[in-house]
Amino acid sequence: MSQAHQLMRDHRIRHLPVLEAGKLVGIVSERDLHLVETLPDCNPAEVTVEEAMIPDVYAVMPEDPVDEVVQTMADRKYGATVVMNHHGGIDGIFTTVDALQVLVDVLRRVAT
Repeated sequence: MSQAHQLMRDHRIRHLPVLEAGKLVGIVSERDLHLVETLPDCNPAEVTVEEAMIPDVYAVMPEDPVDEVVQTMADRKYGATVVMNHHGGIDGIFTTVDALQVLVDVLRRVAT
């Protein structure tokens, strides 16, 4: 778990997909890791990412409508969704910050 947290700090990211044998099995956030690290008698070097991750991952395809993705994220209070490709790989992670950037772009286009 401490390695995952360090990877997030090094790359200034807040979410990581968790893979097992190349298959998506979960997602872990900086917040999840911080919560586990603050538990009494927790040694982050011994706790695994699997123990801290959320196994129920909301995953979407690149062609999924952004409004539907954002609506689902808002309804379920998800901070991120994994963007999968048609080969079962991961193209990226779409976060609430990305959703806000889309909103800004739309509002600016409407205002002009």
